[in-house]
Formats: sequence, C-alpha cells, structure tokens
Amino acid sequence: MTRQPRIALIHATAIAIDPIKNAFDTGWPEADRVNILEDSLSLDRAKDSAVTDRMMERILALSKYARMIGSDAVLFTCSSFGTAIERAASVLDIPVLKPNEAMFEEAIRSGGRTAMLYTFPPAREGMETEFREEAARISPSAEIESFLVEGAIDAIRAGDEATHNRLVAEAAAKLEDFDAITLAHFSTARARGAVQAVTPIPVLTSPDAAVARLRRLLT
Repeated sequence: MTRQPRIALIHATAIAIDPIKNAFDTGWPEADRVNILEDSLSLDRAKDSAVTDRMMERILALSKYARMIGSDAVLFTCSSFGTAIERAASVLDIPVLKPNEAMFEEAIRSGGRTAMLYTFPPAREGMETEFREEAARISPSAEIESFLVEGAIDAIRAGDEATHNRLVAEAAAKLEDFDAITLAHFSTARARGAVQAVTPIPVLTSPDAAVARLRRLLT
C-alpha cells in the first residue's frame, strides 16, 4: 500500500483505549488508527449469559461501519464478543480480529500450559473456548487455566490504575509451573510491568500481540 493502512479499533469500554494506543505507539506508530467507542456494549453484555442475536447484529453493524469509512482491518478490543466477531469476520472482505486470537496463538506456541488472569467474569467462558479452538489447530495438548482477579476491573474503572496493577501482580505472583501468563483483556495490559516484576514466567498481552499480527497482515 502507498498509504498507511487504516485500522478501526472498536471498543466496548473506554478503559481499553489507552492500552491499544500504547501498543500501536510502540509497535506500529505509523498506522492510521480510528477509535470507535460504543460503551453500552459491555454494560449490556454483563446482563446476558451469552452473546445474543441482537448483540450479533450490533457487532456486525459496527464492523460494516468500520468498512464503510475505508478501514483495511478491524480490531475489537473487548474480550466478550467472540462468536459475534467471528460472524462479522465471515461477512466482511477485510480482516476482522478478535482481541485475543494473536495472544493465544503466541501462548500456545510457547508451551503446554497457559495461565489466564481475567477481571471481567462474562469474558471467561468465551475466551477459554477460543483458546481451545486455537490449540486444536496448533497444539491439541495445550491447556489453559483461568484466574479471576477480584476487584481489579472496579479499580481501573474508578481510575485507580495502581490498585488494579497491584491486584493483578499479586495474582500472578502465586502462579507456578506455567509456560506463559496471559493478561486477558486490553484493559489488563497496563499491569504487564508490575506482573513481570514478580514472576519469571513470560507475560503476554492482547494489544501487543494484536498489533504485531495486524502489521504482518497489512504490510
């Protein structure tokens, strides 16, 4: 491409914006980024036990809008809409990425056992399913074990990043015998430094892995 690719970043919560901005600033600063925030998505998703047909339609509509404004790829930054994002990816003629697919692939290739630290309970089941689907393609023996970090998401929503990072790091410090630690959400990526300070286990984040994959796809 003669111009820099345009990437539509679709957010279901404002707390995901800074982590992906930082990942692009570090990993692909030249990329043309467009932020699309629809913050009722995470509130509505928390009320339902699964992704509904109506939610599917909303995710598809956002993806089509991203395509309409000339985006070369779409990246969703919320971890709770996997099946809806897959549907959008099957309809659009540009790459539509789930938040964690690149991170999960990296974790699976790094070894057999992955720990996932998550802060938003509705995301757990779908993310574990995504991991196992990716593992079936790459390494069927790979395993994931998930750990809820209580109170972390409330802290970051209240603007208390220090408490969020401390809670995530405390949970990570208890982990042993894993080949990788994945920080489940884009919002959790801000704790990477704190986690790396307390564990020798490699720490992976969704934003950094997603940016690296997008750059490979589009350049």
